Amino acid sequence: QVQLVESGGGLVQAGGSLKLSCAASGFTFRNYAMGWFHQAPGKEREFVAAIDYTGVNTYYADSVKGRFTISRDNAKNTVYLQLNSLKPEDTAVYYCASGRWGRVTTTSSEYRYWGQGTQVTVSS
Repeated sequence: QVQLVESGGGLVQAGGSLKLSCAASGFTFRNYAMGWFHQAPGKEREFVAAIDYTGVNTYYADSVKGRFTISRDNAKNTVYLQLNSLKPEDTAVYYCASGRWGRVTTTSSEYRYWGQGTQVTVSS
């Protein structure tokens, strides 16, 4: 049974930081790209960041470049998202997802499995 469990969300002031984690189980984690998406109230789910199966190649949405960092630990079956210099517009539910392949992709349809999400709220 595949599981993706996010943690690390919370309430933080603008300019602050959070580190999200996503623990994976039920599939061969090291073979697949992983991604983070977010969804704000009343908006569609949007791509945030992705990392390939090796952890070498990453890709970010323009809105988070230079502020967020995606990483993975294949020994721990975990992917991380470090969120720095947070802004109120970063407020959303953050989801991790497992890709269908090893390469980086920004398209939600190319992700097979999704977690339940963790809420990030940034106050001004």
